Amino acid sequence: MNKMATEPMTGSATEDAPKVRRTVRVPKNFASARTILLLIVPALLILGGAYYWLTSGGSVSTDDAQVKQDIVSVSPQVTGPIQQVFVRNGSQVKRGQLLYRIDPAPFRVALEQAQAQLANARLQTTQLQTQAAGTGADIVGEQANLAIKRNALGRQQALLKQGFTTRADYEDALNEVKTAEQDLADARARAANAHAALAPGGDQPQIAQAQAAVDKARLDLERTQVRAPMDGVVENADNLQIGQMAVTGVGMLSLVHSQTAWVEANFKEKDVGKMVPGQKARIEVDAYPGQKFDAHVQSIGAGTGSEFSLLPAQNANGNWVKVTQRVPVRIAFDGHPAKPMIAGLSVDATVYFDDSSKK
Repeated sequence: MNKMATEPMTGSATEDAPKVRRTVRVPKNFASARTILLLIVPALLILGGAYYWLTSGGSVSTDDAQVKQDIVSVSPQVTGPIQQVFVRNGSQVKRGQLLYRIDPAPFRVALEQAQAQLANARLQTTQLQTQAAGTGADIVGEQANLAIKRNALGRQQALLKQGFTTRADYEDALNEVKTAEQDLADARARAANAHAALAPGGDQPQIAQAQAAVDKARLDLERTQVRAPMDGVVENADNLQIGQMAVTGVGMLSLVHSQTAWVEANFKEKDVGKMVPGQKARIEVDAYPGQKFDAHVQSIGAGTGSEFSLLPAQNANGNWVKVTQRVPVRIAFDGHPAKPMIAGLSVDATVYFDDSSKK
């Protein structure tokens, strides 16, 4: 009996053994929960889709938006080495505040030369006026001399008729009259030339030209002191070093107007159809998570971004592919933002087509 118990079962015996079915009982609570989930999940999806369909048309959003500010590149209007620097990066400046000074020595010399030329022009004008006045006296003298010569000629003519003088004396008197007439004509010509050199009203071109040169030299001297054109913050002032050559038209620093920040949002062309200036907007800045800033649409661009690019797209060719265009929209903050708005910050901009859709 023990022997039979220890013998292993053969394959045929295993196959002939009856199969036992195991039944797993599912709790009733699990079945009911499964039924509830099968009903609730589709219902939530339907409700969510309906809510999205009903509310999605009340606003439009984009993350292709940045904070913008007025930035002015301050460049010198005269060329010369920088002599003094009064600001650095991050300096708060007011309009008219001195930023840096260019060496004024050569411009001061130029001003002195222009002033000397002005004085010379005035001296020449005085000489012309004196000469013109002198020609008037010459004319009076020549007229008196001509009168004397004509009287002498009259006497010689009377004596010639009476036979008390010779024809030679008469002809000499006639020649003297002609000479006096010529001298009078020359005096009048000189007077005309002298008065022609003087401009009517006393505004001499030489003086005006010299005065313009003085004004230009004085202006260049004043421009050696470069001042802030507006209130703002100084940036990009790394090249602003003493001894650095400042070149006309080359920016030496940038001035950021921190009080005029706005948002430039580039919406898709299909999103601006119902957008008009004045609509409410909401701004979320990546630098300040969790904070929202009230704003409004200030203006809508007159052209897409591609139209104002350096190389606008040329669609009149056989390889044209339709690309969704973006329209720049300027969004202004309502009041002054509670946080500093730095130019270039990334933001999410949402525009609401009606006030009731804004949350």
